[in-house]
Amino acid sequence: MTMRISKSKFCAGVQCPKRLYLQVHSPELAEQPDAAAEAIIEQGHEVGMLARQLFPGGVEVCERSLDQAIRATRELVADPEIPAIFEGVFEHGGVLVKIDVLHRRRDGRFRLVEVKSSTDVKEQHLHDVGIQYRVVSRSGLDVGSASLAHVNRNYVFDGQNINLRRFFRIRNLTRRVQRLEPKLTFQLRSEFAVLRMPNAPEIAPGRHCTDPVTCEFFDHCNPARPKDHIGYLPRLHASAIEKLEGMGVESIRDIPDDFELSDIQRRACTSVQNGEPWFDRGGLKAALAGLKYPIFFMDFETVNPAIPRFAGMRPYDHLPFQWSVHVVRRLGAEPEHRDFLTTEAGDPRRKFIASLCEVVRDRGSIVVFNAPFESQRLSDLAAWLPDFAVRIERIQSRLWDLLLVVRNHVYHPAFAGSYSLKTVLPALVPEMTYSGLEVANGRDAGLAWESVVRGALEHTERERIRRALLSYCRQDTLALVSVLEKVRSPGITASQR
Repeated sequence: MTMRISKSKFCAGVQCPKRLYLQVHSPELAEQPDAAAEAIIEQGHEVGMLARQLFPGGVEVCERSLDQAIRATRELVADPEIPAIFEGVFEHGGVLVKIDVLHRRRDGRFRLVEVKSSTDVKEQHLHDVGIQYRVVSRSGLDVGSASLAHVNRNYVFDGQNINLRRFFRIRNLTRRVQRLEPKLTFQLRSEFAVLRMPNAPEIAPGRHCTDPVTCEFFDHCNPARPKDHIGYLPRLHASAIEKLEGMGVESIRDIPDDFELSDIQRRACTSVQNGEPWFDRGGLKAALAGLKYPIFFMDFETVNPAIPRFAGMRPYDHLPFQWSVHVVRRLGAEPEHRDFLTTEAGDPRRKFIASLCEVVRDRGSIVVFNAPFESQRLSDLAAWLPDFAVRIERIQSRLWDLLLVVRNHVYHPAFAGSYSLKTVLPALVPEMTYSGLEVANGRDAGLAWESVVRGALEHTERERIRRALLSYCRQDTLALVSVLEKVRSPGITASQR
């Protein structure tokens, strides 16, 4: 039987031959894309549809059967009245490619255009465009150039209509993909040889499991590691892991005292070896001394669409749509809660910052988890809404980063090398959890909000999602309250310095 591989499978084989083999022979082992992955795919589709407007009069190849699509593409190519072809299908040497845009130039030759929602040309794009250029050229088409159209991160939306010429950058990759031709020939031979193997090739897990994308067979090739595995030390470089494995060390408990580690890694190592949390009491005392009442615990939720929606926004700018604040007025007082969430399709930025300024006022510390994120969102708002700039600057000057304090002065064996709030909270405050929440992380929050403002949902469904969003963001700031109480509590019995 004649073997065929698609462009996407060819690129999968470039990343890892085992990934290609499993895609073809054992697709049932793949992890199904979650809602976040599907949203990324949909966003790429939206960018692709927008790019078509650069080529008015273009015709899409819509046939479902591959053979029919190939014939329909040939007919469109042969018609000089067709200025551009979308989703044209070609085959050569067992490789099938679908071309985003084939643009008929004035000289009668064609320009191949691949559309990406990324903001620059990446190494993997060369193989993507290169295999298309190879197949189309060898199918008898006179291809004058091969290009990649990607999003221009510096484009600023005026709030009216997307300026396509500025939103997209079209990069000519012809010479680069032509130089890649010998490597493509070798790569194709290797991939077809792999596919003829009786079993998947033995390839050890490594960086290729997540670069350039996380492989859908990651869990299949990377079984769960013991909780004391050396890979769970914070920011441990691959070379250090290789060195330890070369010494026969796979457990953190077996790392020699004289093995070179950073301060953060050594304290994590000691914590795991002792089986107890580690607290730097001196450092914590100094850090906590900077807190001033009333203390506000603040968290933002945002989305960052590729196609900007409101005036002043650039592609992938974060659009804030929700905040939660718990405020503790004085030592020992119960936290009070305030929040903001817009479920309307209009621009939320002014209401977002106006309501926040009203709550946090002009005195007291503002506790956040990863201050650079909130601070940058505030800077964005100041640029968009300069009449709030002074008040925003004052808010930024009061930010107090709980993540930085935990990272520098606390470690718990259950952190497993991670300092994310979703890891820190259950380790330090096991009675609190995100389980049972319909929205349980920032990505889900963004998707839920998008479904409300962009979809035609019934009132009851909109209300259900609204309550889920409020519950999630409230949990985030309540988590900040609980974590801070834990690290400042004098009654903790643990390893202390």
